[in-house]
Amino acid sequence: MKEVLKYYKDFPKEGIVFVDIIPFLQNKAVFKELTAKVVEACTSPNIIAPEARGFLFAAPLLTEANHVENIIPVRKSGKLPFAEGDLHEVLIQKEYGFDKLYYRLSDIAAGKAEGDVFEVTILDDVLATGGTAEGLAQSLQAQKVVVDGKEYGVKVKEFIFIVEIAELKGKERLEAIAPVRSITVI
Repeated sequence: MKEVLKYYKDFPKEGIVFVDIIPFLQNKAVFKELTAKVVEACTSPNIIAPEARGFLFAAPLLTEANHVENIIPVRKSGKLPFAEGDLHEVLIQKEYGFDKLYYRLSDIAAGKAEGDVFEVTILDDVLATGGTAEGLAQSLQAQKVVVDGKEYGVKVKEFIFIVEIAELKGKERLEAIAPVRSITVI
């Protein structure tokens, strides 16, 4: 599948080679094959999907994977309306700088708990250094979600990436938290 990808040197800044996954969305057969591989890799009922490309690959799981119950969006500042105490900020380190992302506990609570925990899969487009996924995982696993008066933990069961850039060693960083499954490795 990696032959479908496009690469852009020095984007978004000098020294970065940007891996463009949009070609996966420009060919119905390729997207169908990719979706089937993601379904096979995913084992939890709750999917954490960072914007915006994570949404593109997570949404089909609601209809294609019988065990997937819930998509939890992770957004940039000002994109999620929230009640007091519901919104959580995550400071992440990307390969080209820092950023902040946000998620709501109510979105996790809308999903399916198993025992006393909400198991989640973090699904994103590209694994580079692993900073985004690591920051999200650490924040999520520190949370308590209350549903009908009962407190639940959050456990990252796995990470799934559409593309992994192996030379940046993000997988090694994340495997201390949970298994990493990459659909395409470059």
